[in-house]
Amino acid sequence: MTGLDPRRRAVAAWTLLVARAVYAFNWYDIGGVLPLVGSRFGIGTVDRGLVLVAFLLGAAIFQLPAGFAAMRWGSRSTSVVALGAMAVFSVGSAFSSGWIVLALFRFGVGAGAAFFFAPALELVTRYYPGGDRGFMIGGYNAAFSVGSGIGLFASAYLGSTAGWAWPLELGGWLLLGTTLAAAALLPRLPSSHGAPAGDLGKASRPVLTSRSLWAVAVGGAGLWAGFYIAAQYFVNFAHSAHAGWSLALAAAAPTVMIALEVPGGPIGGWFGERSRDMRRSLVAWGLLAAVLIAVVPWLPLPAAVGAFAVIGFADGVTFALLYLLPTYLPELRGNVVALGLGLINSVQIFLGSAVALVFAYVADAEGYGAAWIFAGAATAVFLPFLALAARRPTPGAAPARPA
Repeated sequence: MTGLDPRRRAVAAWTLLVARAVYAFNWYDIGGVLPLVGSRFGIGTVDRGLVLVAFLLGAAIFQLPAGFAAMRWGSRSTSVVALGAMAVFSVGSAFSSGWIVLALFRFGVGAGAAFFFAPALELVTRYYPGGDRGFMIGGYNAAFSVGSGIGLFASAYLGSTAGWAWPLELGGWLLLGTTLAAAALLPRLPSSHGAPAGDLGKASRPVLTSRSLWAVAVGGAGLWAGFYIAAQYFVNFAHSAHAGWSLALAAAAPTVMIALEVPGGPIGGWFGERSRDMRRSLVAWGLLAAVLIAVVPWLPLPAAVGAFAVIGFADGVTFALLYLLPTYLPELRGNVVALGLGLINSVQIFLGSAVALVFAYVADAEGYGAAWIFAGAATAVFLPFLALAARRPTPGAAPARPA
């Protein structure tokens, strides 16, 4: 990051990593109390799935607007405002009078999440130039894993002792504190102004029509769906299939999964940046995860924990690569990084949300055995699209430019 001494650069980077972790807490806190939400509002598996999907729709719909907002007003301003919006909707979720109201608030949380994700990741790429970027992008994903793991396990424990609403309210207040910290600690740079509104269409056209970006977006959609289903639905599955397990015990397997994402991200990013073809690693780890996801309902708890550990490491590796590869594409030069990453995330969330909702319908109609087989197949089916992406993106693309 040009013009920053090492201490200020470190403070800025750590501020974003903490913000990413708190942001992730508010993604996954609902998963730990989903059975309690169902009991509180008298809803079944499908309606509970709609509560989850409402968040995902908000996160998907606003990814591209977030990229344009970052181009227009800068990534720093967009990220800080997004955290504040998430905080408001998260606190509101805790006071929902019905499941439809809760779904609407969760839609708002998802919208705020969309406006944070890609602009904040663009800031991360400004801190680290090409050659040193992979480890830090992996760290950005690892911070998500830390926050989501804490959110899933802590919400299950707090929800079972204090009620379903408490984890959601706690997440909102944590977001508010993070918003204030980000506003104070993320540095303003002399050239942080955004692009004129009239230039947005011309600047965005190469990004929105990039074959490689679309290939990464569609090719990774199954991975997004499979990992999301494994983390968010296992507690609800275990509560149904293993009535003797407590919520905290049921949350153990996905918590281990999320914990192993933490080393998977930096390790995957570091090796990916030194790889001749990132696509091969994406396919190999994706296929391994798909097989393990498909066999989940037939595993005893110890074996499930081991499988989830491998799935989690695969999650960390693959998403480090999915976010790293595009930052080296020549289409993502200048201030369009957030737009390109937003396009990828939007497509993956839209397709992944549809897969997650079908999973809920299959579980309700055919049972969880058929649903987990479906989830494993869906994890793998999109991987061939990665062949259309650039094999070895141009090193040094997307040169550092303060956002």
